[in-house]
Amino acid sequence: MPDKNFLNDFPILQSKMNGHQIAYLDNGATTQKPESVVRAGCGYYGSCNANPHRGVYELSVRSTKVYEDARKKIAAFINSPGISEVIFTKNATESLNLVAYSYGLHNLNAGDEILLTISEHHSNLVPWQQVAKATGAELKYIYLAPDGNLSEKDIEEKITGKTKILAVTQVSNVLGLKNDVKTLAAKVHNAGGIVAVDGSQSVPHIPVDVQDLDADFLAFSGHKMLAPMGIGVLYGRKKILEEMPPFLTGGDMIEYVTEQDTTFAELPQKFEAGTQNVGGAAGLSAATDYLLKVGFDEIEKIEKDLTQYAIAELKKLPYVELYGCDSERDNKIGIVTFNVKDVHPHDVATILDSEGVAIRAGHHCAQPLMKFLGQNATCRASFYFYNTPGDVERLVAAVQKVRKVMHLA
Repeated sequence: MPDKNFLNDFPILQSKMNGHQIAYLDNGATTQKPESVVRAGCGYYGSCNANPHRGVYELSVRSTKVYEDARKKIAAFINSPGISEVIFTKNATESLNLVAYSYGLHNLNAGDEILLTISEHHSNLVPWQQVAKATGAELKYIYLAPDGNLSEKDIEEKITGKTKILAVTQVSNVLGLKNDVKTLAAKVHNAGGIVAVDGSQSVPHIPVDVQDLDADFLAFSGHKMLAPMGIGVLYGRKKILEEMPPFLTGGDMIEYVTEQDTTFAELPQKFEAGTQNVGGAAGLSAATDYLLKVGFDEIEKIEKDLTQYAIAELKKLPYVELYGCDSERDNKIGIVTFNVKDVHPHDVATILDSEGVAIRAGHHCAQPLMKFLGQNATCRASFYFYNTPGDVERLVAAVQKVRKVMHLA
């Protein structure tokens, strides 16, 4: 069982940054790794490193077992109907590109509509721009209501019989607001379309059940849920995946190759060309074990308390502007986005860094949303279950110093 004082499991969080113990508040970008995950990766390379699926010798067999056991673990974690519907990629970006290029390019035509939300991360937006240009399909957007949630009017008006794909984030990486994917999926399916969900900011923080959501695709990254960088997941509905051509071709994704033609392997190998990141899969497996031991009820409670505390304290500062923090719906997930008046977000982040507080500043790979909000950039503090009220207090104290440092107070 993880130590309830989670910091004991994360040595890096006990380290110093600029002379201060680090307050790590950039979990929306990547999370830190517990010792059990680090050990799992190192253990793989120390005891069973070999190319999976390709050898009959003992090390290769062990490597294959580690890799396929991780797939089974992830299938159970998201309640996939079958393990063949879980495809390993290097991150959510690759997963979403796979959907865009292997499904979108081959199923969309001029006059079809691709529906996005204005809150999408570039990874679930730019690929669809390219697909639209290549096929003649039209991009449309669901915009936001004043509280930061998706406009109900846009949802009703823009999901039509022309909607072939809805690409939607389950949780905005800028505003931290959760979208009702299940309801959206039902509307899109009734209209004859499919749904591609970006779960990068949801899978690490809340229980995600692909069957309950009725998602056709779900993409997420391991590094945002305690696992190593370089391992990601795409869940896809089996019937759809079987009809899609492979995204990458080469070794390990073939059935038979002749001089002039190739037949492809069955799922999921059809979409896993080349040597895979087995060490990353081992780390991802260990990360899911750790998260399940902590429990999502505990994770959600900790993050909700920290988020509400941070919002309440930052609202006391008249020079702080908050975004997506006025929603009356209970759908806020671990992210507080703000600006300090008259100070560029990069300057804010630099000053906070000098106090040992790590936040993200910039457009967060969501420039269309930034434009919609009327901002070029914002500051983002993003929490995970290993953060503490003390981290919030240090964030607020550091923000209070910003205008003094900039000689504005």
